[in-house]
Amino acid sequence: MKLVMVLGAALMLIGFWGLITRRNMIKMILSLAIAETGLQLIMIAVGYINGGTAPILDSAVDKLSAVQQVVDPVPQALVLTAIVIGVAVNALMLTFIIRLYQKKHSLNISDYKDMKW
Repeated sequence: MKLVMVLGAALMLIGFWGLITRRNMIKMILSLAIAETGLQLIMIAVGYINGGTAPILDSAVDKLSAVQQVVDPVPQALVLTAIVIGVAVNALMLTFIIRLYQKKHSLNISDYKDMKW
């Protein structure tokens, strides 16, 4: 699981690097999605137990040793929720970019100085 955490951290760094260095708005959104995927991998790795079982308490799992044997379902549920929210946010941002492109015919973030205050 350490490999998954390292991979997640690397994806987050790549995503943040792309977000900071790119001026194309679509590339910025893709960089944000890459960073989000890295965070989701880290969240799944945190909740993983090597050799763990499903979080169902029955005769197969002793109630006293359930903490060491049962995989935590909360990170998995949070990641599923984060995936759904991330897809919706990415779709909304891409919709905004399409409208901005129709108005200015540019995807460069530096061309939109008239919207600063």
